[in-house]
Amino acid sequence: MDQYRELIKGKQRIVVKIGSSSLRHPETGDFDYIKMETLVRELCNIRNQGKDVILVSSGAIAAGKKTVHIPADDENEVAIKQACAAIGQARLMMVYERLFSQYGQVAAQVLLTKDTIAADLNRFNAHNTFIELLKLGVIPIVNENDTISTYEIEFGDNDTLSAIVAALVDADLLILLSDIDGLYSDDPRKNPDARFLPIVPRLTDDIMNMGKESTGSDVGTGGMKSKLSAAKIATSAGADMIITNAKDVRVLHRIMDGRDVGTLFLAHKDENFYLKDVVED
Repeated sequence: MDQYRELIKGKQRIVVKIGSSSLRHPETGDFDYIKMETLVRELCNIRNQGKDVILVSSGAIAAGKKTVHIPADDENEVAIKQACAAIGQARLMMVYERLFSQYGQVAAQVLLTKDTIAADLNRFNAHNTFIELLKLGVIPIVNENDTISTYEIEFGDNDTLSAIVAALVDADLLILLSDIDGLYSDDPRKNPDARFLPIVPRLTDDIMNMGKESTGSDVGTGGMKSKLSAAKIATSAGADMIITNAKDVRVLHRIMDGRDVGTLFLAHKDENFYLKDVVED
């Protein structure tokens, strides 16, 4: 297994996804500025190694709800969620912009919907935009465009979105920062005998059946099932994927140093993989 971890050092285009719950204090729902600053520092350090970095960041709706005093776990109409997304996306980007600028790094906002990927011209333009931003040394910050998304055109969770972005930009590594250490044979919160899997050579049916609907957060949307679906997209597109715990985001440089962290899913590029098919399923 060490040889696979060693190969991580050579990855040149990395997509990192972090969820809503990992950016906030659980007691108040407010931004965890220390964790966000550490995350930004880690990303900038990877960028300073000459690698391309893209951040897929949740948190817009949760930030908007906090701003207008709507409880995070309230079920709301689509229009309310979209309004909260508009408020929260601006606040989220303001925080990121300030933090990235402290390290002399330029960030850019990219908002996507399924229509962006499903339509050939839109997908082509999105790809070109990402590539140009990376050529300019910019770190794109990606989120779903929740302000206009409806059920028919939404990705549903940012695990899926991050895998689609990885495929869109021909990334060779996707890192999902989650609320769990990696993939277990069963939910370790409920089963103390659950076995940790440090590496997944192939996504067999048995592995896919380990997915759970549950998530440990009241503000996130993706459980293990969505992460395994993301792994299927990313590995089919030719990218390795790692699931690891976001409790300490300094785990990023440990991953890039080739250390044995999280669960590593090995890429198996499918020559018949077509990104448009993913969003039309």
